[in-house]
Amino acid sequence: MIDLSTLEGAPRLLIEAPLQPLQGSRFQPTGFPDLGAARYDSPEGEQLLVESVQSMANRLEEVCWNEGAHDLVPALGGLSYVRVEQDGDYLTSTITESHRINSPYILEGGDESFKEQLKSELGVLAKGPVDASKLAPYLMKFDCGCLLHGVFIAKSDIAGGRLRMPRALAGFIEASGVRVAASGGVKKDNVNPQGDTSQGFGHVPFARDEFTAEEITAYFNLDLEQIRAYGLGEAAERLLTLLAMYKIRAFLERGLRLRTACDLEVAGDVKVTRPDGFDLPSLAELEAELPEAIAAAKGLLADPPVTVTQFAEK
Repeated sequence: MIDLSTLEGAPRLLIEAPLQPLQGSRFQPTGFPDLGAARYDSPEGEQLLVESVQSMANRLEEVCWNEGAHDLVPALGGLSYVRVEQDGDYLTSTITESHRINSPYILEGGDESFKEQLKSELGVLAKGPVDASKLAPYLMKFDCGCLLHGVFIAKSDIAGGRLRMPRALAGFIEASGVRVAASGGVKKDNVNPQGDTSQGFGHVPFARDEFTAEEITAYFNLDLEQIRAYGLGEAAERLLTLLAMYKIRAFLERGLRLRTACDLEVAGDVKVTRPDGFDLPSLAELEAELPEAIAAAKGLLADPPVTVTQFAEK
């Protein structure tokens, strides 16, 4: 059994993992409209944001999902989430939707049954301060991943559109000692090189910036105090903590192909920087432990754990 006693009383679990390109030395960082790559100065010199917090949140969900089966990976079977179907076929789910329960495919999809259920159960939070210990049981029941990923239920007819839960698990990837690896190419048109490029014809040359770096590091922060503040009890706290660790391990082992030109791998030991004396369990250990943790928290999850709603154009 994985021993989590070292985490008792610790406010955060902080983890770092050194990374490197899987092949060669170049990589393509995340880019932003009107900005491009996010380069900035720090006391240690120029830094580069390889993957943002918001992107990492979604990537940490992707490792939980079997796209071919349209379901959770086997180790996570029994966790609560909302599944959306259209004409009897799978369409999407709260695992793959960036805004979780607040997805328009769930709350604006024509099938009002789940929305009405939320309105009924969350109506008690329509007035007064939003108490995490009152919101958390409903999120645990319908989509427990919200308690790690965070959620903002922004519909005015659901408790006034003000229910939000910040991320308990956050991650990002930074690079230091960066240099631009400038290159380029051309979209060729062997039939009519001088054709109208606005119509997709002709040769179209382009420039391309990739980067090299002295160091690339993935950082993860699990807010243990926030998980305790949910007030869901020991079984839920253990499940959420193990689930967060699973996401980190699975991402580092299976999820590091961020883009076509950004395929990374772990280049050394994965270190826990806080608290002292705790080692991150292996992926195999977590996969073996999670079914028991899910079973122990079963009473807090919907029955059945997967809530199915239908999407139809209004």
